[in-house]
Amino acid sequence: MGKFKDALERGKKAHPKRNELTRDGQDGENASMAEFGTRARAWINDVVVASLDAAKAEVAGEVIIDIDTAPRREVKALTPSVRFQISRMPGSEKSAGRVFTVNVQLSGEVSVSSPGMVAEDIGNIGDRSDQRFRNLVVRLIEDVAKGI
Repeated sequence: MGKFKDALERGKKAHPKRNELTRDGQDGENASMAEFGTRARAWINDVVVASLDAAKAEVAGEVIIDIDTAPRREVKALTPSVRFQISRMPGSEKSAGRVFTVNVQLSGEVSVSSPGMVAEDIGNIGDRSDQRFRNLVVRLIEDVAKGI
């Protein structure tokens, strides 16, 4: 899985850093909530989707990673989420995969969950590091490769 980490580092260098988000002209609590939703979606794109894209490119041909970045019902949600599935290639003994959901809480905490799995904390939207999420994805890919 060292190749996945190298791919992620190359991806981080290729993606420009986003500037700090500013308020959209609204006032009071609504502006804060709108700003939170915007920051949460940006964090998901910069950390979660970028990490999953790097992993997808790294393990292509061995494992399938499907990403559902914008479920229709959550396009304007205050606390956005992303679903992704990791599965073996079709034709494998056990090609069924597991679906995971990345959720952002109002506190800014982010967790990953799946049916039959206790939700795992992967950080906060204030922290731009993707280390915890990358480590989790590596572990999930290993579990799928083992057939767990």
